[in-house]
Amino acid sequence: MTIVTEYDWESDTWAHHGDNGARQAWREAVAAIAEKAKAKLPECNGRVDKAVALVLNGDVELLPDGTAKVASQSTGTTMSYVVNGECSCKDFAKAPHQYCKHRLSAAITRRAQELTKAKLDTPATSPAEPPSQPPPAQTDAPTAPLPEAPVSITLKATLHGHEVMVTLRGVDFASVKAQVEDASQWLQAQRGHTADTTPQCPTHGAMKLSTKGKGWYCPHKLADGSWCKGK
Repeated sequence: MTIVTEYDWESDTWAHHGDNGARQAWREAVAAIAEKAKAKLPECNGRVDKAVALVLNGDVELLPDGTAKVASQSTGTTMSYVVNGECSCKDFAKAPHQYCKHRLSAAITRRAQELTKAKLDTPATSPAEPPSQPPPAQTDAPTAPLPEAPVSITLKATLHGHEVMVTLRGVDFASVKAQVEDASQWLQAQRGHTADTTPQCPTHGAMKLSTKGKGWYCPHKLADGSWCKGK
């Protein structure tokens, strides 16, 4: 068996040298590209098969200037030239989408060379990675949820016409007591502030602001079941 030791990526010179890894990679690349071409251009399936035969026979030469020279399948000597996506053969004008077998063979060769080179340049096996180690235990992290505060007090009050509840927590009664005093003073201050601005019902006290944009109203009913007018 002949072993290929050098490969010229400008031409398919090594394709005729024995059955080796490079040749196998080349054939696989050509077959994969051909399948995609048939799927996208089903009307050109026959031409794709002929193009593949040209490629595998080594009848396609990609030139340094970006053109391609393709030998005739019948004589092997007559050449067709593919330049900028156009071919000099007679079939080019009538082929679907102008994809004659020569143009297809040039495209398959160019793409197959790229795929084969990428495959051969990639190592077959990667160095084994060391087994993953579990992350080190965080000794300073808490192992149990923090306990609830030992002491808590909930205050309930009416603020700006709305009922509010405030929960105060601490490590002991003294710390919570101080919070309660501060909160009570704040609530009283707020009440005093709103007393000057909130309309008062002569009978029932502070009125409420309508959510329908109709001003203030007294939220209490009279003995006859009617709503208080706040007068």
